[in-house]
Amino acid sequence: MDLGLRSGEIAGLKISDIDWRAGTVTLKGTKTLRQDILPLPIETGQALADYLQHERPLSTSSSVFVMHRGNHDREMTAGDVRGVIRWAYRRIGLKHTRSHALRHAFACRLVERGSSLKEVADLLRHRSLSSTLIYAKLDTPKLAAVALPWPGSTA
Repeated sequence: MDLGLRSGEIAGLKISDIDWRAGTVTLKGTKTLRQDILPLPIETGQALADYLQHERPLSTSSSVFVMHRGNHDREMTAGDVRGVIRWAYRRIGLKHTRSHALRHAFACRLVERGSSLKEVADLLRHRSLSSTLIYAKLDTPKLAAVALPWPGSTA
């Protein structure tokens, strides 16, 4: 998802948490123990709708993501989500397999597109901007390449 969700938030997502008309997702039982309502990007909403209509195993569970084994199903856990992400990394040949790297990439992409650190912190649901600074590391070599010379310098 293009929402910067934690593995546990993905695993805990219920179908009723998605408000298709308003274009929002409600997160409950998050790490910060509060309820958050996030905008649902159109592409992400379309991917979720396609998954629910065509890919999700038939289930009586209200969870968006379920695992189906034999004649029973169960809700995915945070560990299951991390496992699927690790499998996808390996499948495309990446050695780094930490799922949390996706949150870091999400934060960096937001900063590169001009979002303020406060906006990034809000989307990642961080209480502290110092946490967000860890996630939204800037690419210093790229910045140096586009930096203007210091006034009065010879470069």
